[in-house]
Amino acid sequence: MMMERERFLPVSAADVAARGWDEVDFVYVTGDAYVDHPSFGVAIISRVLEAEGYRVAILAQPNYKSTEDFRRFGRPRLGFLVTAGNIDSMVAHYTVAKRRRTSDYYSPGGKAGGRPDRAVIVYCNRIREAYGDVPIILGGLEASLRRFAHYDYWDDRIRRSVLVDSRADILTYGMGENILRRLAELLDRGIPIRKIRDVRGCVYLAPREERVHYEAVVCGDYNEIKQGGKAYADAFAVQYNNQDAITGKAVIEYYDDKMLVANPPMPPLEQAELDAVYALPYARTYHPDYEAVGGVPAIEEVKFSITHNRGCFGSCNFCAITFNQGRSVRCRSEESVLREARDIAAMPDFKGYIHDVGGPTANFREPACEKQLTKGVCLNRKCLSPTPCRNLRVDHKEYARMLRKIEEIPRVKKVFIRSGIRYDYLMADPDRSFFRQLVTHHVSGQLKVAPEHCAAATLACMGKPSIGVYEAFKKEYFRLSREAGLEQYLVPYLMSSHPGAGLREAVELALFLKKEGYMPEQVQDFYPTPGTVSTVMYATGLDPLTGKKVYVAKDYHEKQLQRALLQYSRPQNADLVREALRKVGREDLIGMGKECLVRPERPNAAQAYGKRKPGQKGSGVQYNGHRPSGKIARAEKPSKSSRVKPGVKKAAPRKKK
Repeated sequence: MMMERERFLPVSAADVAARGWDEVDFVYVTGDAYVDHPSFGVAIISRVLEAEGYRVAILAQPNYKSTEDFRRFGRPRLGFLVTAGNIDSMVAHYTVAKRRRTSDYYSPGGKAGGRPDRAVIVYCNRIREAYGDVPIILGGLEASLRRFAHYDYWDDRIRRSVLVDSRADILTYGMGENILRRLAELLDRGIPIRKIRDVRGCVYLAPREERVHYEAVVCGDYNEIKQGGKAYADAFAVQYNNQDAITGKAVIEYYDDKMLVANPPMPPLEQAELDAVYALPYARTYHPDYEAVGGVPAIEEVKFSITHNRGCFGSCNFCAITFNQGRSVRCRSEESVLREARDIAAMPDFKGYIHDVGGPTANFREPACEKQLTKGVCLNRKCLSPTPCRNLRVDHKEYARMLRKIEEIPRVKKVFIRSGIRYDYLMADPDRSFFRQLVTHHVSGQLKVAPEHCAAATLACMGKPSIGVYEAFKKEYFRLSREAGLEQYLVPYLMSSHPGAGLREAVELALFLKKEGYMPEQVQDFYPTPGTVSTVMYATGLDPLTGKKVYVAKDYHEKQLQRALLQYSRPQNADLVREALRKVGREDLIGMGKECLVRPERPNAAQAYGKRKPGQKGSGVQYNGHRPSGKIARAEKPSKSSRVKPGVKKAAPRKKK
C-alpha cells in the first residue's frame, strides 16, 4: 500500500513525514476527491508545481464545519490554493429544477455531501479562521466564472465577485499552469502576495486610487450592476470582449472604495508547453484511500481517454469555455498524444478501447485562422455562426492521421470520439475523407451531436448554425454509413427553454422531431450558470453582445409545457401538450391525423394521460423525463425510439477490420 501511495502527492501528515519533508510549500484544497489524472485541474496544477520543485499537499474534501482539517499539514510556507473542483459546487449539488442531487460524481463512492455550497467561499473563510493572513489563491472553474459580479441562478440575484466574498488574496482564471508558476516564483522570492499586481490571468482587490499595471477598461460599479438590466449586460460585454490574450485589456469593477482588477488573460500554452504538462507522472486514477468505498465515479469517463486540445472557437452562447479557456485553440503534438495512448494501452485493466481523443471540441486542431495568432480573435463576429467565416481554416488531415496511428498501437482495438464533433466545421471541409473515417472507425454504433434546437431565432440566441446544416450532416452521415455497410444512429442533444425559445419555437421543434421520427428520452432545460452569454440573456432579457431584447421563459409552468412538447408522444404529457398548442393557436395539431402531435381528450377519462387520482403519488412531466437521480448528466444508451434512424430498414453486417 505504501508503494501505491507514493505514486500520489501527500494527503496526510504521515505522507508528508514519509517523504522526509518538514513542511509543505502549498496546501491545495479541493471540493473534489483526489484523482491524479490530467482531466482534473488539481492533478495538473499540483504536478506542474511539483515539477518546479515545490512541495504540494492535497487536502481533498476537508470537513468544512471546523478549522481542524485545514490544520492537517500546518501552515504552508507559501500559501493555500483553493478550488471547488472540476465543476461549480452549485451545479454539483442542484438540478436545473433546484432540487438537491442525491449523488456526487466527483466524490468517493459517488456519495453527496462531501463539499459545501459555494465551496471556495466556505473553504477560504475556514482558512482565514485557522491562519489569519496566510496567502490564499483561488482557482478552478467556480472561481474563474465568478470572478466578476455575476448572476446566480440559485439565489436569483447578481452576486459580488467570489474574490470579494471569499476574502482570498488573488483569484486566477483560465488555464492556470503558467499563472501558478509565476505566482509561486514571486512568493518564493519573498514578495508579499498583496504586492503582486502584474501577473496575467490574475484578479485582485485594491484601493481605487492605486495605479493599474496594464491598460484598463471599466465594466461598471457593483452598486449599479447588481440592479441587473442593461448595466449588467453592458458590464458582461466588456468582460467578454477582453478575454483574448492578444487584444484583451485589464477590466476594472468598482466596489465602494475598492476596485477589482482582472489583469489580461495569460497566453495559452503552446504545443511544447502542453506536451510537457501531459508528460508529467500522473497516477491516472483515484487515490487508494477511496478503494474501500468503490473509488470515484468521475474517473470512469476519462480513464481511457485523451485530451488533445484546449480552447474552442465554436463559441456557443450557453457554454462557458470562451470565458475560461478562450476561443484560440491550441493542441498537443502527435507524438505527445501517441505517448499517452501507449501508456493507456499498457495499463493492466485496459480492454482495447480508447474512449475518446477530444477536448472542448474533438475535431479542432488549430486556431480558426492565421490572424488569431498575431491579432487575436475577432470581437465583431464568431468563427462558425451563423455561417463559417471566409477566413476559417478547415483541415482534418492531421487529426485523422493521429487517430489512425493510435489504432496501430499494440493492444488498441478501437478509438472512439465521444467528446463532441462540431458538425458544422466538419461539413465545411470539402474533403470527405475524415468524415468517412469517422463513420467507419470511430463511432460506437451511435454518434452524439448537438443541434440543440431547430427554430432559427432560438439557434441565433444559442450561437448555433441553422438546422439546415444539421440536416445536411445527417444525410451525409447516413450515406457514408450505408456505404460502409454499417447500421448506425445519431443521438441529437436538445435543449428547452433557452433564451429565445417560447412555446411557438417549442411547437416548431416538436414538429421537427415528429418529422425526424425521433423521441428524446431526456430533455435538458437550459441551466443558467455563471460566465455565459446565455445566462446574461436569462437574467436581463437582453443579448449582451448586441443589446437586442430576447424572450426568456422563466415561469416554471411554461418550462413544463416546453419540455412536454419535446416529448409529445408520452401519455403523461398529453394534457400539457394540448394546453401548449391551444395557447399558441395550434389546435390543428390536436387530433387523430398523421400531422397531429396529440389526440383529443377522451370524454369521462379523468385519469387518462397521467392525471392523478386522489391520493395517487406522481404524475405529469418530470425533469429530464425521470425523477432526478442526483447525477451530473451522463449519456445513457438511448432506446431505439430515441435515436435518429438511418434511411434503411436493415444495413449490411458490420465489416471486420
